[in-house]
Amino acid sequence: QDSRTTSSSTNQLTTMDFMLNFEAPKLSKQINYRDKLLLVGSCFTEHIGNALGDAKFSLLQNPNGILFDPVSVCSRLMSYVQNKRYTESDLFHLNEVWNSWQHHSRFSHIDRSEGLRIINESQEIAHRFLKEADWLIITLGTSFSYRLILTPQPSLTEVERGSSFAAVANCHRAPAQWFSKHLLSIQEIIEALDLCIHQLFQFNPKLNIIFTVSPVRHIRDGVVENNRSKARLIEAVHHMVNKFVRLHYFPAYEIVIDILRDYRFYDIDLVHPNYMATDFVLQKFAASSLDDEARQIMDELKKINIARRHKAFQPTTEAHKKFLKTSAEKVRELQKKYPFLNLDEELTYFNS
Repeated sequence: QDSRTTSSSTNQLTTMDFMLNFEAPKLSKQINYRDKLLLVGSCFTEHIGNALGDAKFSLLQNPNGILFDPVSVCSRLMSYVQNKRYTESDLFHLNEVWNSWQHHSRFSHIDRSEGLRIINESQEIAHRFLKEADWLIITLGTSFSYRLILTPQPSLTEVERGSSFAAVANCHRAPAQWFSKHLLSIQEIIEALDLCIHQLFQFNPKLNIIFTVSPVRHIRDGVVENNRSKARLIEAVHHMVNKFVRLHYFPAYEIVIDILRDYRFYDIDLVHPNYMATDFVLQKFAASSLDDEARQIMDELKKINIARRHKAFQPTTEAHKKFLKTSAEKVRELQKKYPFLNLDEELTYFNS
C-alpha cells in the first residue's frame, strides 16, 4: 500500500505544473502604435519604458526622473497639467551642484541657470505631451514618503512647507536629519490619487491610465515594512481602478512575486528583477495591453534590434556587407508596411 501511494504521488507530480501561472486580463481598449504613452514612476517604469522605446512606440518617460511614492508622482503629474515653471528659489546647492527636491539627480547641474533651463524645458515638453497622450502608465514603488524638515537655504516657502510640497521626490544624499520618513496611509494615497486623476481627466479627456506596482523590494525600509508599503499601494490602486472607468491595473508585482518566485530572476542585489524577469513581464504586458498589430510589429522590430546589436569580428568581409544589406532591406520593407514607424536611425546604421 505504501509503495502504491508513493508511485501514485510521483505520477501526479510528473504531470502537474511546477509554476503558478496566471494571465493578466486583456484591456477592453488596447494600445496601438498610433498612441502616445507617458510613463511615470519608479525605476521599474524605465525597464518597461526602455523596452517600449526600443520597439519604437511614441513615448515620454519620467520628465522629472525616477519617482517612487504616490505623493511625488501625483504632485509632479499635476505640475505638468499646470505647466509649473520653476525659479532659482526652487533649487538648492549641495555636493557642489544645484538640485531640485522634486527632480532626480540627473537634473542636477553645476550651473544654476543651466539646470533651471533643463528642468523647465522638460516641464514644457511634459505639459504638451500629456495634453495629447492616449495612455499614462504609472508605476508606484513605495508608500514611504520623505518630508523636508531642515534645508540649507530657503528653497521652500513657508506655505509650501505646510503642504504636500514639503514631500520630496529625491533626497540627493542630503543628511538624514533633514527629513522625516512617513508611511502613507491607504486613505492618504487614495486622496492624492483621486485629486490627481480628476485633474488629469479634465486636462485630457481621452486619457487612459494603467497602474502597476513595482516588484522591486525596498529592503532598506525593512522586509516587513516593505510588505506593508506594497500592500497599501495595491489596496489604494484597486480602490481607484474600481472607481474610474478608464483606469486599469497591470499585475507586474504579482507576476514577479507569485510566478517568478526564484532568486535566479533577480539581479546580484537580490532586489531588482533581472533582464530575464523584466522581459517576461514585458511579454505579459504585451499580451494584455497591446493590440494584435502592435504585438506583431514588436516581434519584427525585435529581430531588427538583434541584428543591429550583432558585432562583426571582420566588418570588411563580403559576408558582413551582405548581412548589412539584407538587414537594411528588411528595415525598408517594415517601413513601407508600417509608414507611421520612424526607422531612420536603423536604416542609417545598416547603410553605413
